[in-house]
Amino acid sequence: MNTISNSGSSNGGLSLKARAMLWCTAAALLCVPLVAMIFTNEVNWAPGDFIVMGGLLAALCAAVELAYALRLSRERTFLAIAVSVAVFLMVWVELAVGIFD
Repeated sequence: MNTISNSGSSNGGLSLKARAMLWCTAAALLCVPLVAMIFTNEVNWAPGDFIVMGGLLAALCAAVELAYALRLSRERTFLAIAVSVAVFLMVWVELAVGIFD
């Protein structure tokens, strides 16, 4: 069993504490460019940028929760999360600089 799994969760997914940490971390990451825009002109995000990144982070968090909820082996859970992070990073980089042009 996963160490995070079943510690306070009856469905085999993430515990309430782990789920809160996951989503709060995503929210904190979304606040980084907002704070950076206050201190520098190098970061210039439009509202649409925040919406897209919020959607990407929400999809990543949902994928992590799904990986734990499926009750896979530890190795398969790690693989599912690693693939989810890789897809997230590839989409993010493509949207930022267009590596597939």
